[in-house]
Amino acid sequence: MAPRGASRFAIPGSNTTSKQLDCWNHSRRNFLTALVGLGVSTVMPCGSLLAVENAKPKGESPMRFRVWVFSDAHVGRDKKYGPRDSLAEAISQSESVSGFDWDIALDLGDMSGDVGLPKDPEGEEIVRQFGALKRHRREQIYDLSGNHDRSGLDDSQAWWWRKWIDPTGEHTEFSRVDAAKRPFPIDGTWERYSFRVGNVLFLMMCDINEPTQKVGRGTLGGNPSGVLSGETFRWWKRMVEENPSSIIISAHHYMLKNTTTASGEWEGMRRDEKGGWKDGYHGYYEGKGTPQGASYLYWVDSKRDSGAFENFLESSPGRVALWLGAHTHTAPDDTYGGKSHIERRWGTSFINVAGLTKYMGAAENCIPRSWLLTFTDGSDEVTAQCYLHTSDYARQGWYSKFDRVVKLSKQFKMRSVKTGIAGESGTSRYFLALRDSILGNRQTGRNRITSRWPTNRPELSRATGLVLTDIAGSD
Repeated sequence: MAPRGASRFAIPGSNTTSKQLDCWNHSRRNFLTALVGLGVSTVMPCGSLLAVENAKPKGESPMRFRVWVFSDAHVGRDKKYGPRDSLAEAISQSESVSGFDWDIALDLGDMSGDVGLPKDPEGEEIVRQFGALKRHRREQIYDLSGNHDRSGLDDSQAWWWRKWIDPTGEHTEFSRVDAAKRPFPIDGTWERYSFRVGNVLFLMMCDINEPTQKVGRGTLGGNPSGVLSGETFRWWKRMVEENPSSIIISAHHYMLKNTTTASGEWEGMRRDEKGGWKDGYHGYYEGKGTPQGASYLYWVDSKRDSGAFENFLESSPGRVALWLGAHTHTAPDDTYGGKSHIERRWGTSFINVAGLTKYMGAAENCIPRSWLLTFTDGSDEVTAQCYLHTSDYARQGWYSKFDRVVKLSKQFKMRSVKTGIAGESGTSRYFLALRDSILGNRQTGRNRITSRWPTNRPELSRATGLVLTDIAGSD
């Protein structure tokens, strides 16, 4: 299991005494408890606020940045047929004592479990399950949409997903997402956006309805072939070409063709006893849709089986470090089509992270799991670990058979990490308060927090006192 609390903060140039630092070390448990009470991640690097750059003592382990990647929660489906809180359960497990640290999370789509069109009650349920977060903010989870998150062909594009999942904070009153509180601010729109962590550039791309189709989402269930607009592809290509010094991580709900398990043509379906096609990993509608491309990104710029991404990556090997996708739910050891869930092509590593659901598909294919990617400052390697959220397939916890070390084209650099929280809004206020307290300005630190939170919230008042007492020392 990835060790908790690997990140440590030091304040160069301060008047902090060794006694105060000893107090910090001996009271770390109370300090972490205080941060939990404040709803702040205990592992957020926050380099720009606490001046961690170049502050690591000699002999101490290098800092790490952990990205939790999950997908396909299909919340409504698991709630109906379990009942099971697929999203909340995974969140609670990750934050538990036996879980794992993460700094940010990537949600790769298919929050909705509706075979028809997603509806408001399921959106409300998803927001409720996000409420399971205790040690992290909702804004530490970066989302993109999947095929089941699409609205109808005649509806406003992705209205349901934009209302309830809402990566840009357009509808905070429904989604409770405040874009100003993102630890790493996003640049873009709901359909495509980027954000940076050190020298890593994340490119997030949403699945959409294919505009040339007259029959699709809803009528054809999830209408499973992957779709991406020409505008998004051109944006992605430009971002890759203009950022040669960055480690680029691309994320979409779908895998690319012939990269991971069952991602080839017709591999999402099965033959029946008469040689015709039937449901496989995905639903089959005879004579409708594009079932041949059900398990990969099939439509790009309204072109069938375009190969746009594949051709670019083949001509520019190694320019993209990772492609993260999901969509096809299968058992962890499934290698249908001669491919596993983590493969390497064109100098790019591909990982299918699906999914959290237990009930969206055949039981043998729905093994709830997610992945943890750990970047280490100064290293050109990323560790990838698979976590099982139930004991249906193997013991709940790390599935070490899947452990991989992914080689990067360059070293990961945390020293340029900026939290990106403007001014003193949101999380920054807490860390400024901690900084003030460590530097001896205890009352200033207390004022920062109490001005943000009402004094009639006893759990926050207690947490505030713990933070300030534990770091600055008692009066």
